[in-house]
Amino acid sequence: MALRFAPIVHIVAAVFAIIELGLTAYWASLYNSIFGFGGYSPSTINFMIFNSVWSILVLVYIGLTPLYMTSVFHRLAALALNVLTAIFWFAGAIALAVGFGGPYDCRRSSAPTACSTGEAAVAFGFFLWALFTFLAVVDAIESLRRRGHHVDTSKPTNAYPGA
Repeated sequence: MALRFAPIVHIVAAVFAIIELGLTAYWASLYNSIFGFGGYSPSTINFMIFNSVWSILVLVYIGLTPLYMTSVFHRLAALALNVLTAIFWFAGAIALAVGFGGPYDCRRSSAPTACSTGEAAVAFGFFLWALFTFLAVVDAIESLRRRGHHVDTSKPTNAYPGA
C-alpha cells in the first residue's frame, strides 16, 4: 500500500526548496552590496543554491514523470535521487551552519538583514534534509515491498474471460 501523504511531502519540499533558493540567492547578492567582496559569495552559499535547483529538478522527475511519462520513470532511480539529495542537503546545511556560526542576536548585528537571512537559510536547509531523508526512507520501504512482484506480460491473455 502506497503512502497517500507522500505527494503532500513532495509539494512541501518543493515550496521549501523555492524558499531556500530565494534566501540563499538573496544572501549571495548581499556579498556584493554589503560585505564588499566584489560579488564573490562563499562556496557554501553557492552549494546551497545548487541544492535548491537540484531539488526542484529531482522533485519534478519524481512527482511528474510517473504521472505523464511512465516509460521514463524508474523506482530505483527515484530512490537513488532521493538518497543523493538528502546527502547533499545534509552536507550543505552542516557547512552553512558551520560557516555562518552563531547563534547570533540579529537585532544587534551590524547587518541584521544578512544575519536573519543566514539563520533562515540554515533552518530551511535542515528542514529540507529531514524531508528528503523521509522521502528516501519511504521510497526504500516501497522498493523493498515491491521487490519480486513482477507481472509477466509476455503471455497472451484470454480476451474473453470465462471462455
